[in-house]
Amino acid sequence: MKQASTTIAFLLLSGLLALHCNRPDLKELPQKVDIPSNQKSQTIVRYQKENLAKILRKKNVPLGAPIFIRIFKEENELEMWAEKDGEAFVLLTTWPICKWSGKLGPKLREGDRQSPEGFYYVTPSQMNPESNYHLAFDLGYPNAYDKSYGRTGSDIMVHGICGSLGCFAMTNPYIEEIWTMADAALRSGQSFFRVHIFPFRMSPENMERHHNLEWQEFWENLREGYDYFEREGRPPEVSVQNKEYVFNP
Repeated sequence: MKQASTTIAFLLLSGLLALHCNRPDLKELPQKVDIPSNQKSQTIVRYQKENLAKILRKKNVPLGAPIFIRIFKEENELEMWAEKDGEAFVLLTTWPICKWSGKLGPKLREGDRQSPEGFYYVTPSQMNPESNYHLAFDLGYPNAYDKSYGRTGSDIMVHGICGSLGCFAMTNPYIEEIWTMADAALRSGQSFFRVHIFPFRMSPENMERHHNLEWQEFWENLREGYDYFEREGRPPEVSVQNKEYVFNP
């Protein structure tokens, strides 16, 4: 009986591990993780808290509320959303992206100078105050979906200055604001924040305008996640099954 119980426990654990390995954004992450920082980032956070106070007061959202980021390549925009009163997310502000690389479509391989598209998450360990690009956080590319297609690459960031070899460059003033929001959310207990990257705003009109035989099926899959948030006001739980993104509440 003991051996049977041990076998069942092992199989259950193996199943859980397999499930997590297929998820691009893990929900069960360590709750108490040090947030990387240095004197520079700490000084920036103290200064930017005051600058952000007006935006936060207007939306009635405290600094440290859970955040969610959306990026749109064609529009050159990065949106910052925050959870309000534990319910729907509200748009706090939109920053212009100074530079991203390549063309519309996913990143395929290391060195292709292409910015990715898809559903990513950022944990505390991916925050980099020592970046050569002022401040940065790693997007976690390639995720489980990318790996299922054999896509390669590393160190794909959202960062400061205005130059990109596959990253999303925001300039220093904007990355300071983004960093401050992310740092506060993680320090307040958010175990990770999601970053959803789209080729364009996925309205029916834009989908028709960008009818693309090469990436149409991929973009239709991305659109499911886009539509979920537009409909529900909360980002979905994202998993990967049979080399497709799957979205759940």
